[in-house]
Amino acid sequence: MPELDGKRVFVTGSAAGIGKAIATLFTQRGARVVISDIDADAAKKTADEIGAAGVANCDVTDEGQVQGAVQQAVDLLGGLDVLVNNAGIEVSSPLLQQSTESFDKIYAVNVRGPFVAMKAAIGHLIESKGNVVNIASIAGIGGSPLLGSYCATKAALIQLTRVAAVEMRPTGVRVNAVCPGFADTAMVERLVPDFEAATQVPFGDLVAMKQGRLGTPEDIAEVAAFLASDRASWITGSHYVLDGGLTASLV
Repeated sequence: MPELDGKRVFVTGSAAGIGKAIATLFTQRGARVVISDIDADAAKKTADEIGAAGVANCDVTDEGQVQGAVQQAVDLLGGLDVLVNNAGIEVSSPLLQQSTESFDKIYAVNVRGPFVAMKAAIGHLIESKGNVVNIASIAGIGGSPLLGSYCATKAALIQLTRVAAVEMRPTGVRVNAVCPGFADTAMVERLVPDFEAATQVPFGDLVAMKQGRLGTPEDIAEVAAFLASDRASWITGSHYVLDGGLTASLV
């Protein structure tokens, strides 16, 4: 029996990239997945491509839309076992040169979005004794030039994960996070010119030196699938680092 057989799953930001890889792998392993994204056309295309159970789109910065999308997913699936908070954005800017408006936007997507999604889903997850997987980043456990606000939001998401896990433990709901390093995604691709300008090192050389290779969305989906499965029944409040040793190395 596939390890996620019958699991009812809602994944934000799942029309492309890491979210799509998660939705695809979960579906392959027996889950019934509802796709959600701010890009409705891309979400429908992905849902059709992978054979998802349905689509419930939302802008994660709008609490009413998130509540509506979670309820739509519950109606489609007949309940909810797993919430994957994947939707996120990056901003490449020296921290103290970033506009307040830009800082507020990244916070709204990367921190407030998962917060309101967990709030919307928690009653259903308590009923099913389900779990939450938050897609954070190694940026949440270390600083990086040009990614100050992104680092701050991912650190906040790790802390939300920890506190929610402790508070929800008596209900049987687990909450964990995944912290990838640089991965082969459109988000990372957008960062390459700025990183090369700041470090004066070709990005490929930097990746090879620090983490061996770029991660893949599938690498991240594998860990998310494990955390969502019953094999991880004693794991909660944890954040799993996937970075080829980047954060382990002092040189």
